[in-house]
Amino acid sequence: MKYMTTAEIREAYLEYFEAKGCKRMPSSSLIPDDPSLLLTSAGMVQFKPYFLQLKHMEEPYIGATTAQKCVRTNDIDIIGTDGRHLSFFEMMGNFSFGAYFKKEMCAWALDFSVNVLGLPFEKLYFTVFEDDDETIEIWKGLGVNPSHITKLGEDDNFWRAGPTGPCGPCSEIYFDQGEDVGCGRPDCAPGCDCDRFLEYWNLVFTQYDGQEDGSFKPLPKKNIDTGMGLERIAAIMQGVQSNFDTDVLRGLVAVGERVTGKVYGANEADDMALRVMADHARSVTFMIADGILPGNEGREYVLRRLLRRAVMKGNLLGAEGAFMGRFVDQIIEVMGDVYPEIVENRELIHRVVLSEEERFGATLRQGRAYLAEALERLDGDELSGATAFTLHDTYGFPLEVTEEICAERGISVNRGEFDTCMEQQRTRARAATQDDAEAAWSTYDGSMSALLEEIGATEFVGYDSDEASSTVRAIVRDGKRVDALHAGEEGGVVLSETPFYAEMGGQVGDTGTITGPRGAARVTDTKAPEGGLALHYVRITEGALAVGDKVSATIDALRRERIRRNHSATHVLHWALRMVLGDHVKQAGSYVAPDRLRFDFTHFEACTRDQLDEVERIANRKIMENLPVATYETSLDEARAAGVTALFGEKYGDTVRVVDMAGFSRELCGGTHVRQTAEIGLVKITGEQSVGANLRRVEAITSFDALAYLNKVESELRQTAAELKVPLLEVADRAAANVAELKEATGKLKRNKQAVMEGSILENAKSGKQTSAAGYPVYLLKVANLDAGALRNAWDVIRSREGDACAVVLADDNNGKPLLLAAGTDAAVAAGFHAGNLIKQIAPTIRGGGGGKPGMAQAGGKDAAGLDAALSKAREILL
Repeated sequence: MKYMTTAEIREAYLEYFEAKGCKRMPSSSLIPDDPSLLLTSAGMVQFKPYFLQLKHMEEPYIGATTAQKCVRTNDIDIIGTDGRHLSFFEMMGNFSFGAYFKKEMCAWALDFSVNVLGLPFEKLYFTVFEDDDETIEIWKGLGVNPSHITKLGEDDNFWRAGPTGPCGPCSEIYFDQGEDVGCGRPDCAPGCDCDRFLEYWNLVFTQYDGQEDGSFKPLPKKNIDTGMGLERIAAIMQGVQSNFDTDVLRGLVAVGERVTGKVYGANEADDMALRVMADHARSVTFMIADGILPGNEGREYVLRRLLRRAVMKGNLLGAEGAFMGRFVDQIIEVMGDVYPEIVENRELIHRVVLSEEERFGATLRQGRAYLAEALERLDGDELSGATAFTLHDTYGFPLEVTEEICAERGISVNRGEFDTCMEQQRTRARAATQDDAEAAWSTYDGSMSALLEEIGATEFVGYDSDEASSTVRAIVRDGKRVDALHAGEEGGVVLSETPFYAEMGGQVGDTGTITGPRGAARVTDTKAPEGGLALHYVRITEGALAVGDKVSATIDALRRERIRRNHSATHVLHWALRMVLGDHVKQAGSYVAPDRLRFDFTHFEACTRDQLDEVERIANRKIMENLPVATYETSLDEARAAGVTALFGEKYGDTVRVVDMAGFSRELCGGTHVRQTAEIGLVKITGEQSVGANLRRVEAITSFDALAYLNKVESELRQTAAELKVPLLEVADRAAANVAELKEATGKLKRNKQAVMEGSILENAKSGKQTSAAGYPVYLLKVANLDAGALRNAWDVIRSREGDACAVVLADDNNGKPLLLAAGTDAAVAAGFHAGNLIKQIAPTIRGGGGGKPGMAQAGGKDAAGLDAALSKAREILL
């Protein structure tokens, strides 16, 4: 058996199935197209419409083959404890949608395993579904010894999308790693929990449609869905027992060794942490490259949890400072040639992980405070498992860290309760994963895919023309196909060709009119429910529109013109933001309307006014240079090689459209644009704000909208100048001078009021002075219209006059909202005065409540008429 690197195995697999007639397709994003799925966790996800016969492979291909990047986190806490579980992995797959089935797939799988990989035939074992005699006979016919075939039940060898729907038996291929790594039982076979038989390839034969009554109907076309774990087969080919000893992952473990100073293999606890760091670093790198940023929900939370778990493990091993960037560099070096998105987003990935490491430092401090508070409240010598789980799940504290801190105080942790909380979380995660698998099939709405398959794509002619002669191909009303729409009715119209741009890439859909021989319609919006299918939302204004009508489609040209200017402005702003803020800036979303635009981008702090001014300045400089804007189509690979900017997290097909602004800005974009930058006129940034962790947004306007905005600002400035009686450009200076004068006058007034109040209090204090039973002076005073702060100032005045030993009880009507304040010096408290207790006793007289410390307490109430009674009660208590 020969040694093969991970890269060599990946390429050999793809080449093999390409030669069989499968189309090599790129890995899909970790963000699946289906919103019901959290993350892409299998190779079949991108082929869902093909399996459902809503889309078909183009000739001459008989299927597809991919190396799919995947993330699974349903067993995140097991990762690192063994050599098999990973959060990020590559799934090698080949897929057939009716062109080939069991016989071909089994033969090819065996041929690839033995003749390409060079695996010893005698070390291969096979499991099949217990009722699938057909597959058993196929394996036998290929020369497999019957003793190497094991029948397993439905739990192991039958795949279902859900209670009903596509399903079928599967057959798994195992490699015998030898008796020395097994359990030693004589009946040990594939399916045993020990490590002797390692499953590396699963062949799923989706041939049935499961019915509600439990029966199976044969599918009209039988499908193949296979998955070979690249890391697992790499372990076999490289003669190691653990995924983490393979070339790619061992290189990442080595990064952890350099970061922490630990030696892999010297200590199992350290080894587990190093494995976690290596695995999670890959997930983090690829998730960020695909457009996922750390957050508190969904896939964003998954990313944050993985990143923080890796950082915590590193910190526990002694890593100092930010270190995740070193893993990122190693991952890009060994995997960047296959997955260019991680190369293109290198700077962004580095900035995100650095920002999150710094943020996590603050979270760790909060976690330590949370634990300290929990220990402070603890009644006994055991910390609850629920508290330990909160520390683990919310603050990233591993259980062993919590136990270590508690042990220093002689406190144990309820491990049983912690394990219960952990298992409940795993159960929820597994249920969500199962829901994802079912949703991948059962919730897919293929109505628009079916429509596209039936009538074909809509030809868009709107790049060059504002109107087109066309034919009505289909009409949809209330989700159903209809033959016609009549006056007053609303629905969706599909044309053979259209000048209307369907909303996508942030650009809103076009509006306009459709006119035919029977009537006319107002187009209120245009959308693309399926790639290539333009759906015109219409209201029939006269007569009718019917399927088959020859029509004239005309867009609102002036509206489109404003949209074009704003869309081109987003490209210019993107370039300018990168020039000013750095290469980590990536477009993360946009909205392009006729009257405004907004542009979301990755950045880690608020933009300063000076930065925004510079962005605006250099953007308008490019606009005024009147540079040409060209568009052309090319392959995605050629565009990437030429350095064309791909939008962050966006998914692209094989052929892409490039918008080139004289070379300074080159982006993949399907929208409509100006032909010269000067057509934009002027871009004016009107706002900047945060829209999430590590995401900022600028809002802007262009052309006549920018002019109108500036005119309005100037009008406001002129009115202000007139009020201030100064020239237009001296408004700011005069306003600042007026504010300074007002501040000085306000301060003077406050000082005068304070002086008057102090004089009044001192005058009233003479009549309210009493001597307490303990011998210290106490002032019982009723005052008017002071707030809580002024009451405390009054106490300060009296205390400064009396010196060390004195106390007060102040009753204030506060404009109908009564307040009570009791306060005493340290000497009065030592003599028995307790403001908190006193307030609790007298506050009920004003229908209120309050309390405080011995030296000061206050209360608010609802009945100002009770203030005299409050003072009387205080007099009884103190005197």
